[in-house]
Amino acid sequence: MNQKLYLITGANGHLGNTIIRLLQQENCQIRGLILPNETPSNQFDNTTYFHGDVSKKETLLPLFEDMNPEQTVLIHTAGIIDISEEVSPALYNVNVTGTKNIAELALQYKLKRMVYVSSVHAIPEGGTLKVLKEISHFSKDNVVGGYAKTKAEATQAVLDLVPKGLPAIVVHPSGILGPYDNSGNHLVQLVHDYILGKLPACVHGGYDFVDVRDVAQGCLLAAQKGTVGECYILSNRHYEIKDLLKMAQKIYGGKHLPILPIWMAKLFVPLIEWVAKQKKRRPLYTKYSLYTLKSNDKFSHDKATSELGYRPRDLFQTISDTISWMKQNGQLKKKKHVTA
Repeated sequence: MNQKLYLITGANGHLGNTIIRLLQQENCQIRGLILPNETPSNQFDNTTYFHGDVSKKETLLPLFEDMNPEQTVLIHTAGIIDISEEVSPALYNVNVTGTKNIAELALQYKLKRMVYVSSVHAIPEGGTLKVLKEISHFSKDNVVGGYAKTKAEATQAVLDLVPKGLPAIVVHPSGILGPYDNSGNHLVQLVHDYILGKLPACVHGGYDFVDVRDVAQGCLLAAQKGTVGECYILSNRHYEIKDLLKMAQKIYGGKHLPILPIWMAKLFVPLIEWVAKQKKRRPLYTKYSLYTLKSNDKFSHDKATSELGYRPRDLFQTISDTISWMKQNGQLKKKKHVTA
């Protein structure tokens, strides 16, 4: 069995299913891990889906059995993205315990390579003027927010196994946006809600947003060219939320929204969360998400570009393709409308 095998955790997630789509161009076999209650979001001839829960190690064993470890690459994308402040038990179990389980099995089964998808949120901000580059040690005490703390702890746990023989590489994506999302990406929801007139207001602030396809390509490049034990930032550049919505308006249409300063938006957070709860929807603006929109996002992807050949695309193309994907999947009105 000499054909390359990819193990993709979080195979139904935005990044996981995009990686599987990209791998259709390769002569390889794929095993995708999805939750016990899930059905595959895609069906490809070279992909077999396994059910399991990363927080329960015994459920993961079938994913690792009957394969040639020297031809097997694991890309661990499974995780919970949470824009609340606290570390909930579910968040910790999936992001930290789950990552430790996957890494320990990758070491036990002597896989050729493991790529762990961390996050730029695991990297301490430093001052607002500081350009953020890769670091070699991570601590939950140096970052803000529940999600960031779990990603920092999990990243260090993976790196701690490298001296013991785990051939792991870490990638840090920034804010992921793009087509193929069936899992409820917050940024995709932002564009969707704006187009359908469900977004009441825009806020001042922004972040480094990157195309999911570029991150997926970056993961594969890291597996092929990355140095074991090293980290690579997979970012793009800073975009204001208002500019992101202007792109959506130009491509599809939408109304002009009031732009609230962050301090004012924070006053509305309890109301926003209450309304979202009544409508059984996730709130897009939380205290932590508003904090993030004003945090330091001067991430440098120079290392990934020079060592891996990573080159992110312009976000206008990303927004255009995301809206096309929504239309194809019946998530938007078919008739295009444009407002001046």
